[in-house]
Amino acid sequence: MQKRKILFLGESYRADAITWINGLQEFGNFEICIWELQTPSNSKVNRFKRILEFLFAPIAIRKTIRQHKPDMVIAERTTSYGFLAALSGIKPIAIAQQGRTDLWPEDSILLPFKKVLQKYAFKKATLIHAWGPVMTISMKKSGVDMSKVLVLSKGIDLSLFSESNTNPNKIAAIVTRSLQTVYRHNCILKAFAILNEKGIDFSLTIVGDGIRLSNLQNLAKELAIEDKVIFTGRIANTALPKLLQQSNIYISMPVTEGLSASLFEAMACQCYPLVSDIPGNQSWIKHRENGQLVPIDDSEKLADELQWAHENTSIRNKAIAENRKYVVENMNYKTNMKIIADNYHELISNQKA
Repeated sequence: MQKRKILFLGESYRADAITWINGLQEFGNFEICIWELQTPSNSKVNRFKRILEFLFAPIAIRKTIRQHKPDMVIAERTTSYGFLAALSGIKPIAIAQQGRTDLWPEDSILLPFKKVLQKYAFKKATLIHAWGPVMTISMKKSGVDMSKVLVLSKGIDLSLFSESNTNPNKIAAIVTRSLQTVYRHNCILKAFAILNEKGIDFSLTIVGDGIRLSNLQNLAKELAIEDKVIFTGRIANTALPKLLQQSNIYISMPVTEGLSASLFEAMACQCYPLVSDIPGNQSWIKHRENGQLVPIDDSEKLADELQWAHENTSIRNKAIAENRKYVVENMNYKTNMKIIADNYHELISNQKA
């Protein structure tokens, strides 16, 4: 297979991006060069600076193109880097919708502007990635040419996220989502406080870092459960499988979801999932069959569902076996990334023909 060069536009530190880049290098013989915005959006001043950087980004990207001469450009998020890819002048272009719509938050004053950017990116793209079927709903509403859409996840590395050798008798729960408001960690902590009041034993591991870490640590103390909650802080992605394998329940309560690699990593390690009752999770989880769906921001209901999962061991054990089988058959990183890489080679060959 001839070695080709790809320009990646996106936040290269993100786990999803690392999976995408590494998979293309490993299974597609691609050389990857990267361009990304350098200004974080962690304050009003920085957000303004980031907007300015975005406005001048096409000039910087074209300079990178002249330097590296890529055969193709790929980009994450249709409303930002995807739009910049559409302006790059490089063909073919593959863009990925990261969320259920990428038009988020829905009450943003910038929403009309984002719609214009997304529509242009969709029009110019050669290939559009929908990492899960829920993403195609908004694409169809936007009038996307669905013949350009590839509905396929990047998959997860099953050699890392392997079956668990442990199955604790108590609730050993884990949360692996970034510590941001959208993931509702406060609701999760309140649910475990309810279990604690009922005398139900548990441990709760909250993985990762984020703007709400100190607030959540303080909340755990206020709820008198700090001795049962472990905040790991930022960890290496290679350390995550062991933490999942030591757990038996996975919890994720986002208010919006596209496709969550975290969910499938947990399912691969035989953690039983309790997730928010939203379209992005309904695609994969059937309530009280292979997991449980919980209303957003309802800590009492989450506590009830946790207790139900703990008490219904046979249903939980059957579910984790079926979930593991599903992930092996449909979410294998080696299989899926080879398909994606082959698609890219074909697009490049067609462009050069």
